[in-house]
Amino acid sequence: MPTPFLSSEEYDERAHALYNEGKYDEALALLREAVALYPNAVELHVGFGYARLAREEYAWARRSFEEALVLDPDHEDALAGLGEVLLKFGQVDAGLRAFERTVTLGYDDDVDLMLQIGRALFREGFVDTALTYFDRAVAHADDSAEAAACVGYAQHRMGRDAEAIESLTRALDLDPQLVEARVYLANLMYDAGDLDQALVEFEKTKPEDHWDELGIWRLVELKKSVYKLEDTDGELKPWEARLIELADEADDIDDLLEEVEQSMMEQDAEGTPEAQGQLEALGSLLTGLVNQHQGEQAEPASTDVLAAETSHRVIMRDGSVFEGTWEEIVRALRDARDAGRPLNEYMAAEARRFYGATGKQVASDAPEAFLRGGADAGMLRIDP
Repeated sequence: MPTPFLSSEEYDERAHALYNEGKYDEALALLREAVALYPNAVELHVGFGYARLAREEYAWARRSFEEALVLDPDHEDALAGLGEVLLKFGQVDAGLRAFERTVTLGYDDDVDLMLQIGRALFREGFVDTALTYFDRAVAHADDSAEAAACVGYAQHRMGRDAEAIESLTRALDLDPQLVEARVYLANLMYDAGDLDQALVEFEKTKPEDHWDELGIWRLVELKKSVYKLEDTDGELKPWEARLIELADEADDIDDLLEEVEQSMMEQDAEGTPEAQGQLEALGSLLTGLVNQHQGEQAEPASTDVLAAETSHRVIMRDGSVFEGTWEEIVRALRDARDAGRPLNEYMAAEARRFYGATGKQVASDAPEAFLRGGADAGMLRIDP
């Protein structure tokens, strides 16, 4: 039941607090109650829009922002929210006009608003335009570490890595606790080949600062290389534990996607009996044709496979060449770099090293998959 003693401003403050806590359903329920009492309160409609936007209910969010702009055509937060929704709908020109309207109205000195608009553009891939809004934020708050970091992120996406490193370094000078910027900077330095400085930055982070496996793998490999640590060294344990946590989170997402996919497959399977019969008949026909073709080609195919199995040639980045079957090549690589180590452990360790160097996942469960993955990652070349 509505509380008659709350003003529209108090409703807005409470809804905003719920929004910041990620309690979007509760925020929406409170805003519904508030709008019923104060239908002309612009801030309530704006709050509705952002709660809907957070829930990815873009059509409803658009309606809320448009209702707010009917009440106040120059409301900066409503314009920013509407611009973001319009980008989601692919109405880029209209979205950009809504954003630019905030600047025309004189809100370019609102640092939080400029960062909000810049991030919305950045997320949708309009990096050049995003940078102009980040630059506006820096122009009006040159002591804002967050603004400087956003400039660095955009510069990196635009291929301006030297400038990005400079911007992120400045951001960390302003706020050494900006861990996202530090992890980003460390990875940029690693990519640039400045491994010593990358390790310096990585070592200023804690395991919980990392939300991606890449930085952790790079830190672990650098520590092992510089400090000659064994795989079992206790100094690496907290980082390995964080890797397990991140892998478990990824598994949870994979499980959810698998459930969705299974549900869709079950729905597809519930087609009409006639359609199912046609599919089964088609499947039987295709199976018969495949079996017939395999029977005709069995002996030549076998010969081709055996011939191909001895014709592989792998060239490493240092110019060394290895020839033989996939397994023979991997064994030779292992013997040259880590003799005596079980083959599966060697491939797993090298796959981690490849990932740390390139950010690309490499399979380690079979020699051929391992070598082809390494080639895709640019760590070796397979000659035809």
